[in-house]
Amino acid sequence: MESWPIILTAIKIQGLKPAAKPYKVPDADGLFLPVQPSGALLWRYRYKAHGTERKLSLGSFPEVSLAQARKKRDLAYCEIEDGGDPVEEKRQRKLKAAIAAQTTFQLVAEEYIQKMELEGRSPATLKKARWFLELLDRAAP
Repeated sequence: MESWPIILTAIKIQGLKPAAKPYKVPDADGLFLPVQPSGALLWRYRYKAHGTERKLSLGSFPEVSLAQARKKRDLAYCEIEDGGDPVEEKRQRKLKAAIAAQTTFQLVAEEYIQKMELEGRSPATLKKARWFLELLDRAAP
């Protein structure tokens, strides 16, 4: 870990004022707090993974306290030391969550009915499958 001097305290963070342009207030070991012109305070962790500099978002202050941000930074550091990349892991988790949210019984059933059509199932079989799907749609809250 690179060493920046620890300069942040909860009192110093609460005293930060927005400026016309965004500015960064460093903490230690790659953790910093960008101060936006709107007054938003967003924790970031700067690190290198596989030779590339990356920045990991850790949340906004005060939802994520200084102690929590440091703990998240330490966890990310351990992941990097194990050969991982926290930004890539976060992206993968979001992608999996989006896919899981879109995979509903309705979608799977419709895909199955389309597959049955392509296989050349009889019209009576397809009609019955659509009827069952409609019954399920009406029964769902």
